[in-house]
Amino acid sequence: MTPPVRKTPITFPFRAPVCFLALALSMPLAAHAADEQVQVYAAASMTDAMDEAIRSYESDHDVDIVPIYASSSTLARQIANGAPADIYISANEQWMDWLAKQNVPVGERVDLLRNRLVLIAPATSDIADFTPGGEITIASRLGDGERLSVGETSHVPAGIYARQALQAIGEWDGLQSRLANGDNVRAAMALVERDEAPLGIVYETDARASDRVREIGVFTDDSHDPITYPLAMVNPAPSDATDAFRQWLAGDDALAIFSRYGFTPVDAN
Repeated sequence: MTPPVRKTPITFPFRAPVCFLALALSMPLAAHAADEQVQVYAAASMTDAMDEAIRSYESDHDVDIVPIYASSSTLARQIANGAPADIYISANEQWMDWLAKQNVPVGERVDLLRNRLVLIAPATSDIADFTPGGEITIASRLGDGERLSVGETSHVPAGIYARQALQAIGEWDGLQSRLANGDNVRAAMALVERDEAPLGIVYETDARASDRVREIGVFTDDSHDPITYPLAMVNPAPSDATDAFRQWLAGDDALAIFSRYGFTPVDAN
């Protein structure tokens, strides 16, 4: 019996040329045979949870769910440039709002999930846990020439939240020139995983997904905007399969999967 072909999600760096991304997005992916295909453009921080959600859904639905992961800003710009997305899930409200202003037919929005912002170090680091904004500063835990790894603070949601948090605790001016900016939150975490940066700021769900980093502090919720993941269909003629999957993502079965990975459903008490 021929073994099944494993489906590999697409991920994109922000600085890749638009023409290359459009070509890559249009290429068919090896996958199991299915009557219909739904392309889901989701924030990079959702990778592990969304992969499990897709496996669960495909196990009893004759549909091929194709995930494309990248920074929410990258995905929004690609959709605005004609990338064939059916569903878009952003890691902040800002990029969903932006997409709606670009003549993209954004359907009814659902605020799906929430997350938290945390400070991480390599798993083998001897830096003791501390609360950002307290007596111990982040800068004091960086050695000479060392950098703080974050998502690009001008457009990556995790970086935008990180900038807000650093400004709120009075460390932005001192750390702005010492940031290592990643194309998305997983790229920011990778620098810490490889011990190329002693500290990084990522989502709590990312920290939980890696055994090569450890969480050493949590930013207070009032130090940044709420970390909300809105979902919407963006295909002007969505298929029944697209609408069914969108509804399932907002249902109890999918939310239970996301909760296991550290996300909090928006309507949770």
